[in-house]
Amino acid sequence: MKPKGKLLLILFLITWAAFAVVTFINHSQNYLVKSYFDSEYFESSRESFLQQLGQYVLEPFDGEEAKKTISVNQEDIDYYRNYNGSTIDSNKTIEEIIRKQREQMIDQYALQEERNRIAFLKEYGDFTYSIENVDTGKTFKNGEMKETDLYSESFGPEIIESSFYLDPYSNDYEWNEAIAPFTVVGKDAQFQGAYSVPKSISKSPSLYQEYQSFKVAKYIFYALWVTGILAIIGLFKFAKPSIELFNRFDKLKEPYLRIPLDVQLVLILVAITASIGLMDALGHTIQSLYSFLNSIDMFIIEPLIYLLVLFIAVSAVIIGAIWTWESINSEEKMKKQVKQAMLYRMADGMKDLFLNRSVGVQAVGILFVAFLTGIGFIGAAVQGQALVPIFILLFFFIALPAFLVFLRYMSYLNRIMKQTQEMAEGRLTSEIKVKGKSIFAKHAANLNDLREGVRTSMSEQAKSERLKTELITNVSHDLRTPLTSIITYTDLLKNPNITEEERTQYIDVLDKKSARLKTLIEDLFEVSKMASGNIEVTKQRLDLTQLMKQAIGEHEEEFAKANFELRITIPEQPVFAYVDGQKMWRVVDNLIVNALKYSLEGTRIYITLKKVGSTAEFTVKNISKYELDENVDELAERFKRADASRHTDGSGLGLAIAKSIIDLHNGRFTIDVDGDLFKVTATVPVE
Repeated sequence: MKPKGKLLLILFLITWAAFAVVTFINHSQNYLVKSYFDSEYFESSRESFLQQLGQYVLEPFDGEEAKKTISVNQEDIDYYRNYNGSTIDSNKTIEEIIRKQREQMIDQYALQEERNRIAFLKEYGDFTYSIENVDTGKTFKNGEMKETDLYSESFGPEIIESSFYLDPYSNDYEWNEAIAPFTVVGKDAQFQGAYSVPKSISKSPSLYQEYQSFKVAKYIFYALWVTGILAIIGLFKFAKPSIELFNRFDKLKEPYLRIPLDVQLVLILVAITASIGLMDALGHTIQSLYSFLNSIDMFIIEPLIYLLVLFIAVSAVIIGAIWTWESINSEEKMKKQVKQAMLYRMADGMKDLFLNRSVGVQAVGILFVAFLTGIGFIGAAVQGQALVPIFILLFFFIALPAFLVFLRYMSYLNRIMKQTQEMAEGRLTSEIKVKGKSIFAKHAANLNDLREGVRTSMSEQAKSERLKTELITNVSHDLRTPLTSIITYTDLLKNPNITEEERTQYIDVLDKKSARLKTLIEDLFEVSKMASGNIEVTKQRLDLTQLMKQAIGEHEEEFAKANFELRITIPEQPVFAYVDGQKMWRVVDNLIVNALKYSLEGTRIYITLKKVGSTAEFTVKNISKYELDENVDELAERFKRADASRHTDGSGLGLAIAKSIIDLHNGRFTIDVDGDLFKVTATVPVE
């Protein structure tokens, strides 16, 4: 057999076996009995027969006797007066009205009871009985009871109550609702006797049809249960289902597995519920097949349709369950499927609802008000005018204000979203207006801060690009100048006609330019390592006061030659700090040399060291010989000089190296300019 054909056979056998099991559970208690008269169906008919027999035959309603028992009390009179708003003062007159109306009610009730009695005799005409009133000796008979009767039962003296409740509010009769309900109480009597169902049931269509339907259904159920057992045997003995067979529907499996896990489980549960419902419906159809013998559509086609739909539903349950199990049969697969489940994603999305409590509470509150508003509409519609005033008050004072607040928030949110889109497109010129103190206002303020951050970042990026371009230009210029001299004088030395004095002069120039080039390359390499953090710092306890004195001492002659007047302020006591001595010397030396190169001749240079709290502050102040622009922070960038024309022999890396060293020591390096006054401050932590 082909795999797909075998799969369909397996699914049919499973469907049939499941159908047999369900019908056995639902109907075996009624059909695994000797006959119809031992079933629950006949028990229900028997109880209905006895109850109506007492009401319509043994103790029927007697209208004339009921009228004699009518009594009217003061409570009945007050009820009538309050209901009608009657202006009749005489209680006797009202009593006569009530009595007359109750007599009319009794007549109507008696007429209805007679109709019911005729219907009872027709419905249960197959029952034969012989019952005696023990109190009066009167006998009630219907037919002759025989030993061949299908069913018979006797009962001893039993009391049958004779009371009838007449309710003017009943929809069955056109009674005057101004009359209070009342009960007609007759005389209770004892009865004994027997009743039976004859062998030839013919007078009662319902009982006969029920009896014949039971016999037909019994044989069908027996056949179903036997074939169900055979289906189970055939399933495991011959068909032998395997997981591989259920993976044949590739075109359906792939889209099915894309459905979230919880939705898959719901679909399986719905299919199970539908399957059980179809099995139950098909079981009830089998019970009533006899009544459809004359209709091929109802007797054959309807059960086949039920069976086809049942086969589809059960197949969906089995295949869906197998595919779902394959997708979660390992811990890794289970975690993956759970994370993709709809409820998990909803919960994951909802968990952030109360990250800001105000938003969560407002959202839940508005939804709750909307829900109650809907309930209010329904209540007002169902109850009519009773709830309308209350609903109007609640609508105008709760629902409508909440709705208007919601619309205002949504309007503001739309404005925020529009301007956020403009920000995303690069238009950062206008800020979002902050309105009120709501969470949306806070969000607008945060977006404005973000906007300023983006603008600053863009400005810094533009500055970085400009400095990068200048860096390349300056590096090229500063490296090309000594390199050009080296090449030129090297070519001159190749001339054999130069004198020894010229040769010595050229070699001296080459020596200076080579040293200059070496210094530039070493400084560039060092500042690059510092910028990348690829440098070691060996800290030790060092007296910064002594370091300052040594550094200044090395350059005293140069200060004197350049006609500078030094003003040095250094504390007498030591200022200790854990620093890298070699690198800190480089900082002090660079700042002093920077002052030597760029100070205006004949001016004073102030060098200060002092302890400020937990830091040591080293300051150099001088008057610049060059005009300084406003971008003083850029002077600490690489290859930046106050001498924009680059006529001095500096590398342009002194301040950059000093700043990098201070940063490595977790210190602070600042530059301040006031006109031509140039001030550099380096701060490092002390012990």
